[in-house]
This record gives sequence, C-alpha cells and structure tokens, in this order.
Amino acid sequence: MFDAPQHSIEFDILAFPETTVILLASVIEPLRAANRIAGETLYQWRLLSPDGKPVETTAQIDIPVDGAFHPDKDARPLFVVSSYNWKKYSTPAMKMALSQTARHRSMIAGIESGTWLLAEASLLDNHRVTLHWEDHDDFSARFPQIEVIKERFVIDRKRMTSGGSIPTLDLMLEIIRRRQGYSLALEVSRSFLYERDGGGLDLLPSPSGTLGHLDKRLNAAVRLMEESVDQPLSLEKLARRSGLSARHLQSLFNEAFGVGPHVHYLALRLNAARRRVIETRTSFADIAAATGFNSASAFSRSYRAQFRESPSETRKRLLRSG
Repeated sequence: MFDAPQHSIEFDILAFPETTVILLASVIEPLRAANRIAGETLYQWRLLSPDGKPVETTAQIDIPVDGAFHPDKDARPLFVVSSYNWKKYSTPAMKMALSQTARHRSMIAGIESGTWLLAEASLLDNHRVTLHWEDHDDFSARFPQIEVIKERFVIDRKRMTSGGSIPTLDLMLEIIRRRQGYSLALEVSRSFLYERDGGGLDLLPSPSGTLGHLDKRLNAAVRLMEESVDQPLSLEKLARRSGLSARHLQSLFNEAFGVGPHVHYLALRLNAARRRVIETRTSFADIAAATGFNSASAFSRSYRAQFRESPSETRKRLLRSG
C-alpha cells in the first residue's frame, strides 16, 4: 500500500449499519481533499455494505453504496467501518468472509468498532491495535493475544486500527503523508482547520497524526510562517518573535507535527506555490519570488522533489485532463 505512492490507489470501504456519518466522512473526506488539492485522482474508493443495501447511519441518513461486500481475491486495501451494535453484524458468515478476503488484501483497517469485527475474525492476533478508549479493558480481556495500545491510531504490518472519528482523520492524514509526503498531508489537514472568531488556531490536525491544542507560542510561530511565505524568516527570528529559543521551537515542532520547523515552513511555501501553478497562469519566476525562492530553478528543484513533477509538468497534465 505504501510501496507505490506515484500510482493512484483504490480502497474498498465496508460500512456496517449504525455507523455514524462523521466516522464514514473521516475516512473519505481526506481522500477527496487530497485529490482536489493535488489536481489529480490519487485516491479512489468503493463503498460497500454487507448486503448491498444503503448504509443506515445513526443520523437516519441512508448512504448509497456501490454494491455488496464479497470475499473475493481483490488485493485493494479494505477499511471495515463500524460504530454501534457491531455484535449484531459479527455473524459466522461475516467472520468467514473477512477471513477469506484477508488472504489477498494488501492492508485491512479496523475503523472504530471495525477493530472488534476484525478481532472476532481472528485477523488481529499477535498485532498491536487501538480502538475507542471506552472499549480498551473489555477488548483486552476478550482478546489477550492482541496488544492494545493507547494511541489514536496504530499501523502494524498489514493492519491498521483507529479509535474514533478524529483519530481516523489522523490515520488518513498519515496515509497521505506516507504516500505523497508532508506537504500534501499538511494542506489536506489545513482543509479541516478550525479557527476561532478571534483568528487564532484552536485545533490543527497535523500530518504526523496528532490533533490537539497548540502551545500559544507555537501557534504564533505557525502564523508567522503563514504570513511570510514570500520572505521566509530564519529559525532564530521565528523563535525570537514567538517568545522562544530556537531549540525550544524546534522541540515544539517535532512534538506537535513530527517534523522540524524548516520542513513545515518549506511545505507551506510549496503548497502556496502549487496553488498558484494550478489555479493561475502566473509565470514560474513570479511564483518563485512570491513564495520565497531565490530563483525559478531553485523553486523548480524543490517543487519536483516534493511533488514528483516539475511545475510545467503539473500545468501540462492539468491541461490534458481538462
């Protein structure tokens, strides 16, 4: 699944009745956002239900599906998405079907109560997993052969698990980060950014798979980066203006985002440049200047290193597809 990031990938999403709308959206929306931001189809998905009927969600909104789930020899990653009353759907036939398809799937993910369904099918034995925090003790008692980790999501070999809707969003951002890099994952995460009326960041989902209240000083540093993509500040200036030492700022970035400030800063600048490449006809020299690069050639090198194509190749590809 993570071995061929240059190719589009298609997921199968098996959604069970009584799944919440927000949980299902946490799987799909980051993929949709990644496609929109990249200007190409990086991710596709088929939405399946156990019987092929629309998924009856807890919000009483029926979600149409592409068909019924069958235990065929498909190698596409499979996301098993469930919220409430999972026991009702963990039938012998379903456990057998999950067991059969697991022999061929490149990856299987248990999303929230989907972890229970996979465990009941003996697909998580000797793996590290997570699930909703309320279920940790009961799950550990029922499945002593499975190691429960108190994390938002866990990726262990060919198994992924998450503990709820927001942790699932974190998991999807991590998938995007591993496949397409930090810059795209950051831009997708910013699509789900909540800002208070006062203009400050309240929650920032990050590509490193964390979500939480940012330190006010780190918040200030992020704001400074966003406001100075055309003339990047040195680490020392960023730290001083944010009320931190350079070393402390480095530590806070690594803790909150999983990368150093220079990586985050470059990602912001390249994302701003990519938007101009895709949405405008501005010259590459002008885009380079507007995003803090010394020359068009330096911009092009950084752009290619991050997005695996040159700015001109991006425009040509979009013209062909349009």
